[in-house]
Amino acid sequence: MYTSFKIKSIPIIAIYMLLAIGTWGQSSHKQLDDYIATAFAQNQGLKEQQFDLDRAMAALKEAQSMYLPTVSLLSSYTKSSGGRTIDVPVGDLVNPVYTALNQLTNSNKFPQLKNESFLLNPDNFYDAKVRTSLPLINAEIRYNKLIKQQLITSQQAAVNVYKRALVKDIKTAYYRYYQSLQSIATYNSAMTLIKENIRENESMLRNGVRNGTALLRSQTEKEKTNAALIQAQHSTQNAKSYFNFLLNRSLQDTIIVEPEAIADIIAAPDTSAGTKQREELKQLRTLQQVYTLDYKLQRSGFIPKLNTFIDLGSQGFDFNVNNKTRYYLWGVNLQWDIFTGGQRKYKAEQSKANYNAATAQLDQTEQSLQLQLDQAYHNYQSAKAAYKSVTAQLQFAAKYYNDQLKAYRAGQLLYLELVDAQDQLTGARLQMAGAQANLQISLAELERQQATYPINNSN
Repeated sequence: MYTSFKIKSIPIIAIYMLLAIGTWGQSSHKQLDDYIATAFAQNQGLKEQQFDLDRAMAALKEAQSMYLPTVSLLSSYTKSSGGRTIDVPVGDLVNPVYTALNQLTNSNKFPQLKNESFLLNPDNFYDAKVRTSLPLINAEIRYNKLIKQQLITSQQAAVNVYKRALVKDIKTAYYRYYQSLQSIATYNSAMTLIKENIRENESMLRNGVRNGTALLRSQTEKEKTNAALIQAQHSTQNAKSYFNFLLNRSLQDTIIVEPEAIADIIAAPDTSAGTKQREELKQLRTLQQVYTLDYKLQRSGFIPKLNTFIDLGSQGFDFNVNNKTRYYLWGVNLQWDIFTGGQRKYKAEQSKANYNAATAQLDQTEQSLQLQLDQAYHNYQSAKAAYKSVTAQLQFAAKYYNDQLKAYRAGQLLYLELVDAQDQLTGARLQMAGAQANLQISLAELERQQATYPINNSN
């Protein structure tokens, strides 16, 4: 199950010497960086953040398109009957004149006319036109575009915040997986020692050198270590599943670990820059800009809006189209809201209050992030000191066990004392794996607090 993990042994004394003389160098974590790049491409939570960024960019394009002319096809058809009419007394006005003319000419050339009645509603009438409109002066469009630009900046910062949190989670899961594999290796090593002790105790029992007590104790140690080994294997499987979950891979995919990179101690980065690169601060500063622009947007209501339009179309009865039905209509619209009951004023006051709240939140966040950075640095110093201590403990425990084993084989030591030395060695090895992982995790946290991991926003 765990054959994919191949450890190249590093002498404990060599690590101890590196710590003692302080030759600390930054090692390459190519495999881990490849896993992080995979997570940037496949993690579902990051994809959701990217979708929000895509939506913000589409909103900006929408705002920019408001500067362009709008072309619309408008048409209507009217069929009517009844309703109000206009009565025109044509006959009453013209007939007396026509009668006199007929008498003078002694003819009937001028007929008698009837009074007319016209419907006000047009019957069988159509109007089809293409309208092109263009804003000439509109401050709201300008400020709306600027706000959308700031929102893109804010969402990009949110994507980076998620990426940095994801980097820390991946590194933490990676080092915990390494620690669990080291635990398995430690228990397997302890099991090898116990089996050797059982073999020796059985031989001594057959030769009458020892009684059965030591054999029973060694068999008890075997069962206890086997139970711990099974638990470590389950923990390793859980760690593997969680790591692959972060990468959106199959939970059973193999994880390649670089023990050399993990064993290398990386010098703590310079913390003098503080938290200036944190995207959370950039988000809040961008939010300040948004509220400032929104305040100006509300105040821009006092600026007149000027639009122009032109209609090209045809209108007439019975769907006739000719020189008399075709027409064009051009005009300019002016809208100037002189009085709105204070609506704009109160909206501007809300934007100003939101700006003040964002400023207060920015100040609090700066202090909070600086506190987290200080805590992360102190945690790193503690992890580094613990690693030094455990390295020395492991060296002493290994030497102590070898000395006790020699004394036991020479018949100068009780088996319980050998078991105690063996437990100390196993415990020191487990602490070593934990100290290595904790040191790397503390560095990952410090890196997160300073936002120093290189992020490619094209991912």
